[in-house]
Amino acid sequence: MLDYFDLEASLSQSEQLLVESAREFVEGEVDDIGQHWIDGTFPRDLIPKMGEMGFYAPNLEGYGSANVSETAYGLLMQELEACDSGLRSMASVQGALVMYPIHAYGSDEQKDEWLPKLGTGEAVGCFGLTEPEHGSNPSAMETTAERNGDEYVLNGSKTWITNSPIADIAVVWAKDTSEDDNPVRGFLVETDRDGVTTNKIEEKLSLRASITGEISLQNVHIPKENLLPGVSGMKGPLSCLTQARYGIAWGAVGAARDCFETARDYATDREQFGKPIGGFQMQQQKLAEMATQITLAQLLAHRLAELKEEGRMRPQHVSMAKRNNVRMARDQSRVAREMLGGNGITADYSPMRHMANMETVYTYEGTHDIHTLILGEDLTGIQAYQ
Repeated sequence: MLDYFDLEASLSQSEQLLVESAREFVEGEVDDIGQHWIDGTFPRDLIPKMGEMGFYAPNLEGYGSANVSETAYGLLMQELEACDSGLRSMASVQGALVMYPIHAYGSDEQKDEWLPKLGTGEAVGCFGLTEPEHGSNPSAMETTAERNGDEYVLNGSKTWITNSPIADIAVVWAKDTSEDDNPVRGFLVETDRDGVTTNKIEEKLSLRASITGEISLQNVHIPKENLLPGVSGMKGPLSCLTQARYGIAWGAVGAARDCFETARDYATDREQFGKPIGGFQMQQQKLAEMATQITLAQLLAHRLAELKEEGRMRPQHVSMAKRNNVRMARDQSRVAREMLGGNGITADYSPMRHMANMETVYTYEGTHDIHTLILGEDLTGIQAYQ
């Protein structure tokens, strides 16, 4: 595995063990992710197996979570995305976008009910924020929750929701119209309630080995106990996105690393003009640049983990890492595909699959452009997008 600056040498024994177990899991349990990508399916049999391995929110404390270091969590995301972005997305949504808000903002009863089941994969969760008309500007959401006695009544729609067609519980963000300023609040919505539909989005050309859908809420009645009591306003969903983006910054490195290793293996095996193509200067230049860019992204991710452990990580740090590392993976996957020639457009090799997936990762959890503006505002003090 590409680790040019020997970063894994600084890992603790427990961190190294998690990396090794994740690699063994991918090699031993994920049969043919390329075929799942072609078919547009997710290997659902892996959901409880990933739970058994402790892959869902292992950086949380209590309720069966292992409370691993932030570096270990990032490395786990890296290994899962080296297989496919769909695999990492499953773990990332389940952990960072569903378990995290329940852990951080939920009541004791909500934690006791949902965190153990989500942690083992017995239950599947999804995160409802993005709407058909409101992507980069989620604060303009139109989904509402109206207090009615001991209940809330929810109406609205969410889209581009990972896991929604197979989810048991949705963390839905809506404007609480019962209060004067209509604050954004989080609600736990069981997907089998009357008025909830979760249609699957078909014919995606990216992130195909992931189940993506919608959440439609038509006069959905939930008890007031389903409100997340610990947060109000956009801080709630944005703090969840910070956790998820952290994992993406690591995961993208895994996808790029897999592209590099595939291209290097191919270049040292494929012969043209009497020698392996890796012996030609142009191919060596591509490999050298790929290795450099991946290593820089690894260093950025490791430093981000240190800041997170120290409690000094800011959302803007995550924006820079997500923005840089996903762009890097997007660019380098294309170079790797190029090195494979015509063979590179088949599912026998991973770079083009990673390249297509990166188009989604480049866009979701904050587009590249939005993260650019977040950094621009932080550097200048001037907000450009309002």
